[in-house]
Amino acid sequence: MAFGRNIFPLLFLLTLTNLSMGARMLDLWVPESDLLTYHQGAVLQGSISISIYWYGTFSTSQKSIIVDYIQSLSSTTQEPTPSVSQWMDKIYDFYLSKVGNSARPQVLLANQQDDAYSLGKSLTVEQILQLATNAQHQNGGIVLVLTDEGVMVNDFCSTRCGLHGADPTSSWTFIWVGNSATLCPGHCAWPYNQPVDGPQDEALVAPNDIGCDGMVISISIMLAGAITNPYGDGFYQGPKEAPLEAATACPGYYGQGAYSGYAGHLLIDPANNASYNANGANGRKFLVAGLMNPDSSMCSTMS
Repeated sequence: MAFGRNIFPLLFLLTLTNLSMGARMLDLWVPESDLLTYHQGAVLQGSISISIYWYGTFSTSQKSIIVDYIQSLSSTTQEPTPSVSQWMDKIYDFYLSKVGNSARPQVLLANQQDDAYSLGKSLTVEQILQLATNAQHQNGGIVLVLTDEGVMVNDFCSTRCGLHGADPTSSWTFIWVGNSATLCPGHCAWPYNQPVDGPQDEALVAPNDIGCDGMVISISIMLAGAITNPYGDGFYQGPKEAPLEAATACPGYYGQGAYSGYAGHLLIDPANNASYNANGANGRKFLVAGLMNPDSSMCSTMS
């Protein structure tokens, strides 16, 4: 799967099994060997630039939702609590501070690039890697490849909503996430759509756009993994071949009290009755992934 370089893909993803499981029972005893621990490898630190590769057709309003989320990660304004930037603080506190990082990472939006279906509307993982390789990016940064709701990627909806990977021979990583609004909102936009399997509780109201809000959830999951385990030897739990990472160790866990089919206690926006757990830039509301606290082996949420 190399395109002029040795690409080592890490297919750490939000699976359909995870979605139907809801919250993991974290009060059960877990063997010490299976705890989420640091494996002495690299993590991303310092200034982390994100380059967005828009594949397909995204409206201006859709783009603004994703851009506002990225800019919320290291917002220079004081957002109401809880905030997306506080979620980033947890990544630093739980993980990066334990490996000698003296400062919280700064996530910056570097550039954006449009691609009007140069490889068609049915893509393989290898083609996602090709798009990431061809994208304009900065060393030490992340290429965020986003596919629109009309693009099908191998195993999208059936076993994954996104993935992240890296090129260990240089210094960039990539994330891919698809818009599931048309193809599988019950899989990749839950809890803003009724799930395909499991308890059929009423879907929650999305704060912005069901497809883009589902993408933000998946981006947050993949971003936590890409920062803390970019090359497969950072923070993870279980076997290296099928690891659980900072957010995938907390599937379906977005608020306190979460369990199978229930996302947990979330905040409600009185303006539109939308559910969320983090405030962002420009008054946005978002739902971001719960993170595993390696010290307590408990999932931590924003609300």
